[in-house]
Amino acid sequence: MAVFTGAEGVKGDRRQIRRRLRWRNLSALVVVMFGIGAIAGLSASRWSPAPAPGAGGEIAPALGLHSLPLPLVFNGRPQVDPLPSFQEVWQCQVVVVGGSLGGVAAAAHAMATGATTCLIEVAPWLGGQVSVQGVSALDESLRMRQAQNLSPSWQRFRQLIKQQSVDLPAWSPGGQSRSVADINSCWVGTLCFPPQAGAKAAEQLLTEAHPSAPASRWATMTAFKGAEFDATGRRITAVYGVRRIPKDPNYRPKGRLSVELADWYSWSPTADFDRVPVKLQAPPGQRMIVIDATDTGELVAWAKVPYHLGSESKDTSGEPDAAAFDNPDCTQAFTYPFALAIHNDSGDSLAALSRLQPTYNLQEHQSNFDLEGFPFFAGKSIFHYRRIVSHTRTNPYIGAPAPGDIAMINWNRGNDWNWMNPPLVLKASELEALGQYQNWMGGLSQSALKFGEENALMFARWLLETQVTPNYPLAYLYGSESPLGTLSGLSMVPYIREGRRIVGRAAYGQEEFMIRENDLRYNFPQSRNFSPTAVGLTHYAIDIHGCRYRNWKPSGEAIAAPAQESRVRPLQIPLESLIPQGVDNLLIGGKAIAASHIANATTRIHYSEWQTGAAAGVTAGWLMSPNTPISDPMEVIPSGSMAALQDTIRFEGLKTSW
Repeated sequence: MAVFTGAEGVKGDRRQIRRRLRWRNLSALVVVMFGIGAIAGLSASRWSPAPAPGAGGEIAPALGLHSLPLPLVFNGRPQVDPLPSFQEVWQCQVVVVGGSLGGVAAAAHAMATGATTCLIEVAPWLGGQVSVQGVSALDESLRMRQAQNLSPSWQRFRQLIKQQSVDLPAWSPGGQSRSVADINSCWVGTLCFPPQAGAKAAEQLLTEAHPSAPASRWATMTAFKGAEFDATGRRITAVYGVRRIPKDPNYRPKGRLSVELADWYSWSPTADFDRVPVKLQAPPGQRMIVIDATDTGELVAWAKVPYHLGSESKDTSGEPDAAAFDNPDCTQAFTYPFALAIHNDSGDSLAALSRLQPTYNLQEHQSNFDLEGFPFFAGKSIFHYRRIVSHTRTNPYIGAPAPGDIAMINWNRGNDWNWMNPPLVLKASELEALGQYQNWMGGLSQSALKFGEENALMFARWLLETQVTPNYPLAYLYGSESPLGTLSGLSMVPYIREGRRIVGRAAYGQEEFMIRENDLRYNFPQSRNFSPTAVGLTHYAIDIHGCRYRNWKPSGEAIAAPAQESRVRPLQIPLESLIPQGVDNLLIGGKAIAASHIANATTRIHYSEWQTGAAAGVTAGWLMSPNTPISDPMEVIPSGSMAALQDTIRFEGLKTSW
């Protein structure tokens, strides 16, 4: 767990603070290190017990419960029941729910404006995609890199990642501690690294921004549990969380979220964790802005904020390449990354993988594995694609890997899990049936998580059985040797490409605004110019990892939509995509923005998520300024304040135009 609490009561002129703390002038402060203790290896038969029945798990009542205030019964929002006695109450002007990549950007930028900011994250590390989800290989637009059109805060974050030293296994030929800059060589992008470096860089970035808002604080291993609304149901007055404290000082996550999910979200102490219920609320007499930066829109789902889930049809979205029918099951495939090393472990890891008995037949998994014509080791290979450790830094396009090199595996025809039997993200009816509106438990299917875990482990086994050569032995890294920080060797949580996406308010000719395929593609009909309300800029291919049913019935996937970068125009992210319906002090700071299933394929990647989170953070901080004449995001455009907000956004280093 990492918990950071700032000193109280320090104030100053915010504009002077912003000038001192502009991203290009930030100096490195303290790196908050993650100590990783030695953990025993895998069990003899299975790596973790089977998940508890039901997607929510059985949760015992918490101690010290009391009734909800009476007005909440009538405001139309869910009621947390039972509600614990809170051991901590945090005073926050900006609350960020979710320490994803977007959440880190949101919190850092909100603090840089001077706003007292609080962030909670359920996983043990901050950083989302670049850390706990294991996708520690940055997706960036080649065109944006060539034009040097990346925001200063993103460039600072990249610099911090390169500076981190990472722990390597004892057999590593270059030593057990190396800097990312000394081992970086891959071809998916220009920066690949062990996930712990992303987590430490995220902590350091927040630490650097903290002096601007010294009463700010953040905590990992702290689950979102619900919220409190005013009598109208339109304003969030408090956010509820529960922090878990490992009883074992050498705690290491299992890397089987299907098993750990209920334990991570429980109000009550368990065999592995003590609990600290936390309430986040505005300082006395002040206002609060909340940012949902979770990858699946957890606050949006719990509060019953209108959202889209899955793929939209042409009739729904008006997109030329949309699916034939709406399908809420069809979110993009999720992935459990893992790491392979060129190392002879005398068959240990293959034996461990072979002991696992998957729910579905091994051959059914293996029938979907395909390297798609790429070599595995030399040249422009799968191993070099996301190589996170290169001891000799050979050219990833034409060179050969060296002993001790490590690759992070995230491969479409391998550890992607695209089955919708069942879908990963629970629908509203399922949340209702499982009682998650009263006791939020993450809103994910434990069965889907389990099947995805098994598929990734079977892919690792298949690679060890089919790709090893006398010159290139392979080891699957798990336990204390895993760079993903888990006993199983899988990422702590899966890489979730798509979750719930809000329904925007009326804007740009739509009653329910969303960014569409038409807004991304050159020469498509009904494309729109978002420059009047732009709060960020991004660019990337339309990269869709599809969905399917096990019996191959029609899926509702937008199979004609994928497009290379050259066919996609730069996207100005409009403020309207961050503002949901029905809640006036809520912004979106990550993947849950108002975007279609197709548009999500562009807005989900690393840099897009960073830009969205940063824009939400600056907007929230600006709204908290005593000099700002309005108080809520939905007032910005009608009040004529958009130009003032854009000035602040550009002052903070975000790009709004090409």
